Amino acid sequence: MSNTSPTSVFWNYVVECLRLLYWIYFKPFTFERWLSDIHPELKPRDNPFDKRAEFRINPRLRRYAGQVWWLIAIVPMFAVLLVAPVYTLISGESFDWFKSCSFLMGWFIGRVLDRGGNKNRLVIILVAILALFLAAIFLSGVAFVVAFGVAFGVALGVALGVAFILGVLRVYFWLPELLWILTLFLLFPNEKRVNCLRYLPPRFDELIILPLPFMDVMIVEAYGKNPDAARETINYLITSTNQQKVAAQAISGIAVDILNRCQRLSDIVDIANQLAWIPSPPPKELGAVLPQFLDISQNVRASEEATSPYRKYELLNIPINALRQLGQSLALTKNARVVVSFGNTAQSWLTILETAQRTLEEQAQQSKEIRQVYIAGNSLDPETARNRFKGRIDIFREIETLALSEQPPVLLLYGGRRTGKTSALKYLPYRIQANIVPLLVDLQGAASATTLKGLAENLAQQIIEAARRLPRRVYLPHPNANKLAEDPFPALQTWLAEIERNNSGKQFLLCLDEYERLGEVVEATSSRAPLNFIRNLLQHQRKWILLFSGSQELSELDDYWSDYLINTRALRMTYLHELEARDLIQQPVENFRDIYEPTAVNEIIQLTRCQPYLVQLVCYELVELLNRDIRRNRREADTAKVTVQDVKEVIPIVLERGDQYFRELWRSLTDSDRSLLRRIIHGETPTPQDKGVIRKLTRKEILTPEGNAFQVPLVQKYIEQLLEEE
Repeated sequence: MSNTSPTSVFWNYVVECLRLLYWIYFKPFTFERWLSDIHPELKPRDNPFDKRAEFRINPRLRRYAGQVWWLIAIVPMFAVLLVAPVYTLISGESFDWFKSCSFLMGWFIGRVLDRGGNKNRLVIILVAILALFLAAIFLSGVAFVVAFGVAFGVALGVALGVAFILGVLRVYFWLPELLWILTLFLLFPNEKRVNCLRYLPPRFDELIILPLPFMDVMIVEAYGKNPDAARETINYLITSTNQQKVAAQAISGIAVDILNRCQRLSDIVDIANQLAWIPSPPPKELGAVLPQFLDISQNVRASEEATSPYRKYELLNIPINALRQLGQSLALTKNARVVVSFGNTAQSWLTILETAQRTLEEQAQQSKEIRQVYIAGNSLDPETARNRFKGRIDIFREIETLALSEQPPVLLLYGGRRTGKTSALKYLPYRIQANIVPLLVDLQGAASATTLKGLAENLAQQIIEAARRLPRRVYLPHPNANKLAEDPFPALQTWLAEIERNNSGKQFLLCLDEYERLGEVVEATSSRAPLNFIRNLLQHQRKWILLFSGSQELSELDDYWSDYLINTRALRMTYLHELEARDLIQQPVENFRDIYEPTAVNEIIQLTRCQPYLVQLVCYELVELLNRDIRRNRREADTAKVTVQDVKEVIPIVLERGDQYFRELWRSLTDSDRSLLRRIIHGETPTPQDKGVIRKLTRKEILTPEGNAFQVPLVQKYIEQLLEEE
């Protein structure tokens, strides 16, 4: 048997009702979570008596329903008892207890007779009743009961207006809360404000409508003393109150404060860790700026973890360029708060990184090891690779000449894999006249779209981003989203025409890299709309020039391509000229040390046939070989040079590291192609019947025109190794 007395049970019930009333007015988010624990479908606005059938199996639901009934029945009575003396004091008139009690008695009887049948919503009822009763304080000469149940017209309108101001905006709660926050802010110094976080008004009132000052300032100041307490307060404001804006302002203030405190490179490296707790996506007050700073911090960390001073120096170019771009974009933003908050930070970080880079450059020059400057595999980016891109002057000159002609043709830049096509397109803005605006679009990514709308959106976004990346940035408008969704490619045509009108005197060179991927889109969508768009662009918009880049000639594609690309000028991207290859080997960057014996350079030229990717790959492995020997004291750092024997030693490593390139080349061949190559490797002489295959493999830069030798000895060595494994 329970030892709990009836009196204790009664007062526990009363306390629960009062707590429920407190939650309704001050803790609606806590109230909602509590209700979901009672019943997963129960909301504050719901009438619990609608779920009467579940009372027997859910005692907590039945108890809550009873508490709701008592609150709705009793609260008006207590409200009258509270308001009556205040009304008498302010108005100087006697309170009409008879009318009020009559009304309340009728109210109570009505609740008894209609127990559970009323569809009124709990929160609305309680807020409206309490607001209307409290409104009587401000209604001179008008009895509250008359305003609630009898009066009409002006009296009722005034009552409802005052009730809205007081009830909805909760002014009668906000005034003491305002006084409280001012007291906390003024009486406690900065170092003590961390202790005030638990006493902020939202801790007691989750539904503050009118703004309260200084809360975000107090949280920011507290973060310096107790980050955990500040983060807990921010999380509470976000998840359990309607003060998300205050939380966002606090996050912004903390982020700006931390970013501005960076004085050394190590401080910037640690930023990503310090701000890892900020939710993603970050608050709109931070816009897209904070993620950029976090990316910059991550790139600085990558630089710090590089294996040599020169690699650190090189990798710092990425965050330095990002900071310069960020500074330029901040200068153009219309949000003054973002400019003030982050503009100085960007400049301060840039100074720190540039100073660190100069120090690393000095360390690299003093280092005994040879700088690893060769880049094998990825396309070269002018912002990071600088002058590593060699030659191709004839290609740039041809593109510029054709683009400036009165009726420029479609340009087709084609060549084998990793011959430098994409690199050339990236360097194009630095090599042609300013009135031509090259815009690089990667169709390999665009072709992943499964709908025409997706393809059009991807094309537009890449064009906009390409314009922003130009040395002299061009900011293009976004196409009309509604029109793009309705009919994608006509909307794109309208958009390109708008760009043309807004940039008089400019010609736009639209470079479509990996153009063959458009065929995949045609097959996936069973529509030639993308190709019709290209034809329309060629015929009607003279300021737009098209350049296709890929590994296949038009003759190797499906027949329908020739219907769309009639006037086409092909530009072949092949091996480097020998002088260009020698320059790449011996002077990949300025002030590069002479590390090659002349015979070693000749050996590299002979093995690679000046294929740019293979030249970079061989030289990369040779530098790695020299540095290993220097570290093991096998060679003197000041006099170490690459020999012919070194070149031969790295060939197996080159074949292994370049496996993807060689294997892709092998897979692109047909059975008849492979059969001929096997026979040549085994010493057989091609027959007259092999002439067609020989011409094909010559175009692919695998065999010489005679058909009895490989153009690139490294390719032959890979195929020989592959055949030995079969």
